[in-house]
Amino acid sequence: MLIFISCAKTMASKCSIHVPSLTLPLFDSEAKANAMELINYDSDDLEKLLKINSSLAAENRLRYIDFLSDDKKKIPALCAYTGAVFKRIGISDFNDADFEYAQDHLRISSFLYGLLRPLDAIKPYRLEGSVRLQRNDDKTMFDSWKPVITDLFIEEIKKQGGVLVNLASTEMQSLFDWKKVLSQVRVITPDFQVMKGDKLKTIVIYAKMCRGEMTRYIIKNRIEDAELIKDFSYDGFAYNEHLSTPDNPVFVLTADV
Repeated sequence: MLIFISCAKTMASKCSIHVPSLTLPLFDSEAKANAMELINYDSDDLEKLLKINSSLAAENRLRYIDFLSDDKKKIPALCAYTGAVFKRIGISDFNDADFEYAQDHLRISSFLYGLLRPLDAIKPYRLEGSVRLQRNDDKTMFDSWKPVITDLFIEEIKKQGGVLVNLASTEMQSLFDWKKVLSQVRVITPDFQVMKGDKLKTIVIYAKMCRGEMTRYIIKNRIEDAELIKDFSYDGFAYNEHLSTPDNPVFVLTADV
């Protein structure tokens, strides 16, 4: 199985965790070209382009200026993102074998780099899928990456048995020709819901935490059989057979929240 998760908006500038190696991102040259154009934007431009506040715009202006400098500042992708999903993956106790398994079985979306492996060496950045760059004929990042990474993504899934565990946000489907993905491989999309009263609700922060925990569960236990996903549980969330289908397993927390 191949696991797919979304990149996060928040990123670290350094990593003290030992990893067995660093790899070059598959689309490193494209990322550099994207960054070269973004270097030309001042802080006010970035504030508008990325829809962020002035402080974040200034920070990311400096990030892009620094982007092509000393490569020693690069850190592995799995260490670089600091959102809720990545915090719950909990890489602080990963050993070399865990990182190596993750390298083969986990992919991370990126609006700057396209598609990342956990040990790909990257630099911190901020970019949104809706951004249009001149070098991409003013297409959105979604549309510019779609013809580049769709077939590669499908091939990577097939190499790992033809099953994708899709733990990314829905918007990340727009990075690919998703209909083509669905037509060529099996896509399993777990759902995490909370029962409040007599209604099921998706609470975003809980869903993100569960996505991270499930990613960790699959990596740490070397899960290769899709049926074993049903055995996952986390902090009260458990598989609900009645709400689930084979490709959409539902995990429910019954609680008053």
